[in-house]
Amino acid sequence: MGNNPVVPKIPLAERIRPAELNLIRGHEKLLGKNGPLRKMIEQDNLSSFILWGRPGTGKTTIAKLISSKTNSVFYSINAVSSGVKDIRGIIEQAKIHFAEDRRTILFIDEIHRFNKAQQDALLSAVESGELILIGATTENPSFEIIPALRSRMRIFVLADLSEDDLSAILDHALKNDPFLSGITFTVIDRDYLIYASGGDARLLLNILEAAVIQNLPSDTIALDKTSIDEALQRKNTLYDKGGEEHYNIISAFIKSLRGSDPDAALYWMARMLEGGEDPLFIARRMLVLAAEDIGNASPNALVLAEAAFSAVEKVGMPESRIILAQCATYLAGSPKSNASYMAIEKAYGDVRNKAAFPVPLRFRNAPTSFMKKLGYGKEYQYAHKFENNFIEENYFPDELESTQYYFPGENGQEKKIKEYLKFLWRKRKKYP
Repeated sequence: MGNNPVVPKIPLAERIRPAELNLIRGHEKLLGKNGPLRKMIEQDNLSSFILWGRPGTGKTTIAKLISSKTNSVFYSINAVSSGVKDIRGIIEQAKIHFAEDRRTILFIDEIHRFNKAQQDALLSAVESGELILIGATTENPSFEIIPALRSRMRIFVLADLSEDDLSAILDHALKNDPFLSGITFTVIDRDYLIYASGGDARLLLNILEAAVIQNLPSDTIALDKTSIDEALQRKNTLYDKGGEEHYNIISAFIKSLRGSDPDAALYWMARMLEGGEDPLFIARRMLVLAAEDIGNASPNALVLAEAAFSAVEKVGMPESRIILAQCATYLAGSPKSNASYMAIEKAYGDVRNKAAFPVPLRFRNAPTSFMKKLGYGKEYQYAHKFENNFIEENYFPDELESTQYYFPGENGQEKKIKEYLKFLWRKRKKYP
């Protein structure tokens, strides 16, 4: 490479984008010999569908391949830069094509970024068949696509690309791209490059090209860890605090705390913090868990969670990670009980499904003489006047007498609560 090579204006990912189904890596269930998506494309018999998958798994590649293979009129827009006006314009054209017995396909990239009104604008045309809609999204359609539109579309899930898939994509680029094929590599740290891409084929190719360009005009290039890190600047954390992975990781974090595994909890928490998650969001979720999953087995858990939330609010990052870690390990290491949570759910059930029974007169306040004449407060027995500050009484409406919601567990301090209640209510309630 005595002369400086001309860096292509078109990005590498676009230059080597597959133009045939057989060149697309991964997604055997969808694009294999008997795959439903392959049949739709090869037979040019498309219906509306959504492609859901992580970034760089091939959603846009599939859409562009369809645009080159179909006999339909094909439109492509991005939800970030388009709105209802654009949709209506395409639908008007689609109606004309439909009257001429021609199909219209509209591909919307990042369709999850359309709001409800924008998605509503698509409904009539999709339902009538005037428009075949293909949407690409990195977000769970259950959360981001309105039910009315989602019910009119199939959903195809694009699985993550395997290391073998990514390695094959890398080989294809090195061998077939005219720019890269003319470069001599002294070393290629393939494993680290694939790791740094986080499973995103587009990112893989972007890192590769950036690492090459930053080393020009050297005759030979070492694509090692240092070079890759310089190109990447900051490795991909595989976390989108506004996307589905946000929900996946916080779910794993909560389940680790509930499962009493402090180590796994710290791992998922580190993933969130490294990905830019708001530490107050994590602290807030631990507050809920302290009451829902630990409860009276360790009442101090809620106290510590509240203190942690307050401290994180005052301190901020990066020191808040220490506070969050202390709280998380305490919660994971605490005895567990969801008895309080189950009790309130049962109470809600009765409130919602049964009549709103009146408050017994004996429990009503009587601030006026008229109320006293009506019997408000009459026969109420003040618990502190009796032994153990307790009097056996039915505090429910008469129609719900003997109802029980709260059944303390055997863990931690809740066992003592159970023994105490069992002693007090030995004639009226049953605690197994």
